[in-house]
Amino acid sequence: MTARKEVPTVAQSTETDWVSRFADEVIAEAERRAPGKPIVCASGLSPSGPIHLGNLREVMTPHLVADEIRRRGHECVHILSWDDYDRYRKVPAGVDPSWSEHIGKPLTAVPAPPGSPHASWAEHFKAPMIEALREMGIEFHGISQTEQYTSGTYREQILHAMRHRAQIDAVLDRYRTKDKPGAAKGGKKQQQKPVDEAELAAAEGSGAAAEDDGSAGSAGYYPYKPYCSVCERDLTTVTSYDDETTELGYTCACGHAETVRLSEHNRGKLVWKVDWPMRWAYEGVVFEPSGVDHTSPGSSFVVGGQIVREVFGGDQPIGPMYAFVGISGMAKMSSSKGGVPTPADALEIMEAPLLRWLYARRRPNQAFKIAFDQEIQRTYDEWDALERKIAEGSAQPADAAAHSRATRTAGGELPATPRPLPYRTLASVVDITTGHDEQTLRILSDLDPENPVKSLEETRPRLDKAERWITTQVPADQRTRVREEPDTERLAALGETERASLRLLLEGLDDHWSLDGLTTLVYGVPKIQAGLAPDAKPTPELKVAQRAFFALLYELLVGRDTGPRLPTLLLAVGADRVRKLLAA
Repeated sequence: MTARKEVPTVAQSTETDWVSRFADEVIAEAERRAPGKPIVCASGLSPSGPIHLGNLREVMTPHLVADEIRRRGHECVHILSWDDYDRYRKVPAGVDPSWSEHIGKPLTAVPAPPGSPHASWAEHFKAPMIEALREMGIEFHGISQTEQYTSGTYREQILHAMRHRAQIDAVLDRYRTKDKPGAAKGGKKQQQKPVDEAELAAAEGSGAAAEDDGSAGSAGYYPYKPYCSVCERDLTTVTSYDDETTELGYTCACGHAETVRLSEHNRGKLVWKVDWPMRWAYEGVVFEPSGVDHTSPGSSFVVGGQIVREVFGGDQPIGPMYAFVGISGMAKMSSSKGGVPTPADALEIMEAPLLRWLYARRRPNQAFKIAFDQEIQRTYDEWDALERKIAEGSAQPADAAAHSRATRTAGGELPATPRPLPYRTLASVVDITTGHDEQTLRILSDLDPENPVKSLEETRPRLDKAERWITTQVPADQRTRVREEPDTERLAALGETERASLRLLLEGLDDHWSLDGLTTLVYGVPKIQAGLAPDAKPTPELKVAQRAFFALLYELLVGRDTGPRLPTLLLAVGADRVRKLLAA
């Protein structure tokens, strides 16, 4: 992986830029541990269910640090370990109950959900994540743990762990929770306390359950768990092991029992609390984050730190605990069965740089939410405001750094919308036109008559993301439906002030037919009626009058008292139709 030195580092101040601070630490630590060698950053994901936006932080955090290291001209590899040799734990909602026969098998040995084109359960959930990471410009080296274990890559490490099983057991015993029903004994690093019921549902089907640490049974402690050669499941118990011959005896709940030679056996894995530190030493990992559940004394990260030093002679990675990623609004989400959106779901409604920015601008220990509801419009407004500050040179250094990390990597710029019109405007337009291209282009061309949009391609992919948001996230009863015919009953009941306001609006349409012009007009009508200048500052009384005027327009145009921003709505409806619907 060659560094691309033409891309500058993005922030000089490590006080305000968390990525630069970690990059400093990692470079210094890598130089101490293995000078001259490529720097290794790592992530790990379990493809046991939909890999959601909380899990994405496990990848984004080391990605941003690795990318900054590459920008500085250092060779750096970002490993992404797919924990696809984990056991299948439970049948999630919506899947045929017959899949319960596969519980205990490796995820790569379980058939994919019904209707999937993929070869296994693991591949089914890996594929959309891999595509999402590609779209986000995240460069990584994927490692299948199934391939690592079944090819014998870790054979020496497994034999070493078995020889030192008493030492490992002693380390684990310092932390084991005794006599506490329901106390978790393990937990993968991507396990997080769910932030809401929907995330709980996803976590339950994702390998976030407690992991067996190989606690001592009647035959003693063994850090290795074989998969049964008959039923393929891990419902096995090791009954004996000989360090000299490496012969391992086990029994399975299916009734099978056999003795295998561990120096040749490739159908099993180290228990998680031993597997993780083994990999740190094997891969030479310098940086890897972990979920907030690792603040607990007996967590895999804490225990692993002792095992990697005392058993495998390696070092624990530098790495922050990362906080939860919440979701606001998830109407009609269907692709994530557990109800928690995945990165692929987010990329349907927002551009990749925006999604990157949400992770880059917050320190890993800061929780934040990703909006699938109306808040996405405000998020985009904030992003566009930052873009303007960047262009003007007035952005704060930390904000400029986060923007740079969002829009480009060491490999170059991410694709961007050539003409990024406001997301809320695009959403309103496609809401009203129901995606009709000709009408959409007409309306967008009218937004700024002096610099009209000439082709919808100028506004993509943002236009497509906004349209997808409207069709998948906005409930049908909140969609905008412009009246086909005037509301004659309401028009007949208008008061004199209401009639005058509509007359002023219609008289000014032609002279104000642009987004800015119509904004001035709709806010100005109540001012004129109050005898104020068009640029008068709002007073409490004026605000009341404006709200009443807006509600009247919404009622007559769309049959509700709220709707899209009125200037956009008027442009979308068109001058002739506005006159038809508002003529008193």
